[in-house]
Amino acid sequence: MTDSQFSSFFAYISKLRWIKRWGLKRNAHDENVMEHSWEVAVIAHSLSLIKNRYFGGTLDANAIATAALYHDATEVITGDLPTPIKYHSPAILNAYKQIEHLAEQELLHLLPPAMQDDYAPLLLHDSLPTEHQEIIKAADRISAYLKCQAELKAGNQEFERAASRIAEQIQQSAQPEVRFFMQTFAPSCGLALDDLIPRNDQ
Repeated sequence: MTDSQFSSFFAYISKLRWIKRWGLKRNAHDENVMEHSWEVAVIAHSLSLIKNRYFGGTLDANAIATAALYHDATEVITGDLPTPIKYHSPAILNAYKQIEHLAEQELLHLLPPAMQDDYAPLLLHDSLPTEHQEIIKAADRISAYLKCQAELKAGNQEFERAASRIAEQIQQSAQPEVRFFMQTFAPSCGLALDDLIPRNDQ
């Protein structure tokens, strides 16, 4: 392999497992960006199918799931900036978005030139169709909600305000697929394995 063919793209992506989320909070269970990205992709895939099956959608669930896998890829360069800091002021938010945009371009150009057009829709967030962005954003929020609930169940009250804020945002969502997911799937996510598996020893 020549130097012109060498790419460190996947070396970068693999380091997402070392980027911790919720960095300014004490965590009962640590969560990294790689596992969070998988969860968001799974939820986004489900939301897409729900929209298609129940609410007349025509979404490409597989394309959305793939894009969701990369939705936080830039954090391997920027790190995870906690939401309260990111939205502390318009100046901080605008500056972070500029940095995020530069990080997207940086990651994209780590790829061999012939592959960049294939990855551009995955890495360049603004290039995604609006409907895809909305589904991934909703999945990201649901993932955060489930994380907060898990922390509260573990007795970690540090997540109480975040849980309340995120729950309110979800309740205000106009997306019917989000309401369906929260009513159908979310309630059992806090159950222990013993409660999920039916007993046959009675």
